[in-house]
Amino acid sequence: MVKETILIVDDEKEIRKLIDIYLKNEGYNTLLAENGEEALKLLENNEVHLIVLDIMMPKMDGIEACLKIREDRSMPIIMLSAKSEDMDKIMGLTTGADDYLTKPFNPLELVARIKSQLRRYIIFNDKKSINTSLIEVDGLTMDIETHEVRVNDEEVKLTPREFDILKLLAQNKGIVFSTEKIYETVWGEEFFGSDNTVMVHIRKIREKIEENSRKPRYIKTVWGVGYKFEA
Repeated sequence: MVKETILIVDDEKEIRKLIDIYLKNEGYNTLLAENGEEALKLLENNEVHLIVLDIMMPKMDGIEACLKIREDRSMPIIMLSAKSEDMDKIMGLTTGADDYLTKPFNPLELVARIKSQLRRYIIFNDKKSINTSLIEVDGLTMDIETHEVRVNDEEVKLTPREFDILKLLAQNKGIVFSTEKIYETVWGEEFFGSDNTVMVHIRKIREKIEENSRKPRYIKTVWGVGYKFEA
């Protein structure tokens, strides 16, 4: 069985080779690029299921590359960076990344995160699924089978992680989910109280689906508790 193709983008040759070795040992196909410009060219001619994208690179850095990729593609993106400050993480997630790993990293942890992201991506994009599920609420439509979201019949492009969060809330209309519960359900990892990842993703979802993100119609904030999808 042929496994998915993963694009590794990093200006450090040793890092590219390291990730390449671990992924090939898992049976994945790989493509390698040393900057954002090379990555975009590879995307034009190859089917890619996930991207491992370094932030600090010459010619075109990871932030700019991520923004361009997100213009018309929704595969998962895991960002790598030598920076660990919260603002750098927020910047990466805000531009459309689904996950963020700080260098130096454990290659086994990266492989585990790649597998987790791919599982979600494949499930939501499996066109052969026999269970078509539509969620329709006040002008917003989510197709779980095709991973499409529309607001007032206009297509909205969400990242896989953003789609997971919206799906969780929309399938449980009126129920309040804490930040901790959203994180542990969608990310499948233990939540740390200082992590504002969920907040960043909620803000990005609102910017895409709400006419006025400061006065949201769909995702409501329940102060001191969490978030809910308006019933």
